[in-house]
Amino acid sequence: MRRIGHPIGLCAGLVILALFVAPGAPARAQQHLTADTAATTAAGASFTAPADWRLAERAALRLLEPPEGDSHLAVVDVQAADATAALALGWATYRPGANRPLKIALPQAPYNGWEERHLYRYETSPNEKTVAYALAWRAGSQWTVVIVEASEATFEKRNAQFGLTIGSLRPKGYTRETFADKPAHKLDATHIGALQEFVRTAMMELGIPGVGLALLDGGQLVYAGGFGVKALGRPDPVDGDTLFLAASDTKALTTLLLATLADDGKLRWDQPVTEIYPDFRLGDAATTRQVLVRHLVCACTGLPRQDFEWLFNFAGSTPASSLAVLATMQPTSRFGEVFQYSNPMAAAAGFIGGVLAAPGQELGAAYDAAMRQRIFDPLGMTRTTFDFARALADNHASPHDEDPDGTPTVARMDMNYSVMPVRPAAGMWTSARELARYHAHEQADGALPDGRRLVSAASLRERRKPQIQTGEDASYGMGLAINTRYGIPVISHGGSMFGYKSVMVFLPAHGVGAVVLTNADSGGWLTGLFERRLLEVLFDGKPEAAEQVKVGAAQRKANRAKWRERLVIPPAPDDASKLAAAYQNEALGRFRVRAQDGAAVFDFGPWHSAVASRRNDDGTTSFISIDPTVDGFDFVVGTKDGKRALTVRDNQHEYVFVEAPP
Repeated sequence: MRRIGHPIGLCAGLVILALFVAPGAPARAQQHLTADTAATTAAGASFTAPADWRLAERAALRLLEPPEGDSHLAVVDVQAADATAALALGWATYRPGANRPLKIALPQAPYNGWEERHLYRYETSPNEKTVAYALAWRAGSQWTVVIVEASEATFEKRNAQFGLTIGSLRPKGYTRETFADKPAHKLDATHIGALQEFVRTAMMELGIPGVGLALLDGGQLVYAGGFGVKALGRPDPVDGDTLFLAASDTKALTTLLLATLADDGKLRWDQPVTEIYPDFRLGDAATTRQVLVRHLVCACTGLPRQDFEWLFNFAGSTPASSLAVLATMQPTSRFGEVFQYSNPMAAAAGFIGGVLAAPGQELGAAYDAAMRQRIFDPLGMTRTTFDFARALADNHASPHDEDPDGTPTVARMDMNYSVMPVRPAAGMWTSARELARYHAHEQADGALPDGRRLVSAASLRERRKPQIQTGEDASYGMGLAINTRYGIPVISHGGSMFGYKSVMVFLPAHGVGAVVLTNADSGGWLTGLFERRLLEVLFDGKPEAAEQVKVGAAQRKANRAKWRERLVIPPAPDDASKLAAAYQNEALGRFRVRAQDGAAVFDFGPWHSAVASRRNDDGTTSFISIDPTVDGFDFVVGTKDGKRALTVRDNQHEYVFVEAPP
């Protein structure tokens, strides 16, 4: 299932202490790390070990364990003839006798001083609730193997810390690339052309039908245009004014609304939320008391994603019911401990801000009005909207994805309507040109083109202050991500909804900004690498982005083909016979099972999908949604209280649908 928001086992409880005291291999004592700690492998590769984790060293092995104790990250130095041999030696050193079935081996592009890189993913069954993968990277003649075996819950919760260690892993003697104190090229015709060519090539390799692009230099718009088409099978071209669903880019503008309210004295960033909205609830009373305004948008409270509860059951949902659901959600880590991204919390921030700006109105109407009056109209974003009907009647791009066999196709819009009850988190329709006007305002530190001030520089910049670490030299502020990987501050945010992927990025010290909007799920590879290409063009950086896109496109194709291999479409009759006519879950609602054109369809009302069956390695059977953009929901067959049941999971939650009357 694709992530919605901002675009990678070991069974729980495995005892590994024997690795620390293996006969004939003296072990160094296991250390509990009280802070992020610089570490090295036996061969001198460097990495950062996360705070609160445990680190053990034994000869060529560095073994890291998060506080939960049910997951492990091994870093192993080996000498080998090739990647396959290196991987085998890595496993033999980390966990002798391990025999995980390999799912797929994928090449990666050279990066961070590693001349050759490979990724290996292992087969796991849904009921294992396990993540298992490995990396084999080479610099010179030295191989470094990374093995991750983790419970899904811990891996999701501590994903940023896993990423910190792996992202910081560099070979001995490597000097990081830096653009500090380096002048940026102007975005003239030549440099704009280089960025345009990158977009065109990525579109072709990734099968993206359309892209909207805007570029700013010196805080001024220097390019707004489009590439490709709004919908496959139609000639209508994308231009700089074509509307796309910008998804979580919305969060930055929602926090801009909060900044204007801070200037007006209607809220303080460190004010308890219940002081301005007494009905706010999160988990229990003790948790609720801790929540400050900044916590709504910092991704730092420990509240996990828990997106299924607004994705599955949105037909009767409202902004008020979305806020009420927060009272049933509890953080799974301490405030400020780890980065955990929450769309419902960001939605609450916007709706509460709307009520402060327009008291007495319904939550959604108040937010919409506040955004129009305080943000969109002053910035000249006159066509930007949360109104789907208005957007779809305008110059807009349609969503796309591949069918199960890899054929690109126009996708249905229905699942994107799920964002309406949580629209401050991800519901904005906008164009490249109009979103660039927001960027120009960020570059102008809150001043409008006519000299008037929309927001104070202090309130605007408060949103860019790091609130929680997301990786090496990377953090999340309030609706904005901040990184200094290359020695300069880069502010950004990405967006992901069904069939739409986007990114916006700006360099405040250089007056440069960019907006990329795409109408395909494969667009996540382009938006994820555009920032790198922008920096290459501005600072004559190492040319890495184009090769990473090429390799990423090949990975995506290979992953999809491997996924398709095990699917039976339509489901095998003996599997389909296990299904009831209807199912119910208290949190996610109800769906019925129906036949359509020879396919089995799970119909949730506001959205539906054909399903395939799959036999899992543990003997269980899954039904997998396969319609474009909603593919990948995995329903595992079982029973509960003597009734037929289907279990679907995100990484930290489990939902059991039980047989219900038709």
